[in-house]
Amino acid sequence: MEILEYLREFKILDYAIFDLIVSFWWIYLLSPTLTKLFLKIWIQIKRKSWMFLVLPIGILFHLIFWNITPMTRDFLNINDFYLLKILIIILVILGLKDIKIKKINNSYLEFLSFLSKEKGLYS
Repeated sequence: MEILEYLREFKILDYAIFDLIVSFWWIYLLSPTLTKLFLKIWIQIKRKSWMFLVLPIGILFHLIFWNITPMTRDFLNINDFYLLKILIIILVILGLKDIKIKKINNSYLEFLSFLSKEKGLYS
C-alpha cells in the first residue's frame, strides 16, 4: 500500500496525477467493450466521447457511492471552484454531442410485430 500512497503524493491542484492518469487509461482500454455494450441498447458512443466523459462519470460515481474525493468535494462546493464546474460542464457537452441513437433495423421491428401477433399481445 505504500507504493500507492507514494504515487498519489504527486498532485496538481490537490488532485492526484496518478488517479487521473489511471482513470483515463482504464476508460481508453474499456471504451471498445463499453461501446459494444451500449450498442446492444442502440446507443453509439465513440472512444472520444468516453474520454470526455471520464471526469463527469467519475464525479457521478463517487457521489453515488458517497466516496468524497477532493475533486468531488470541490465540485460540490457552491462557493468556489468555478473553473472546475465549467470544465465538467464543457466535458459533458463535448462527450454527449457525438453520442448517437442508432435506428432500429426494420427486420427487427417486423420480428417484434410478428412475435406480438403470435402471442396475442397487441390484438
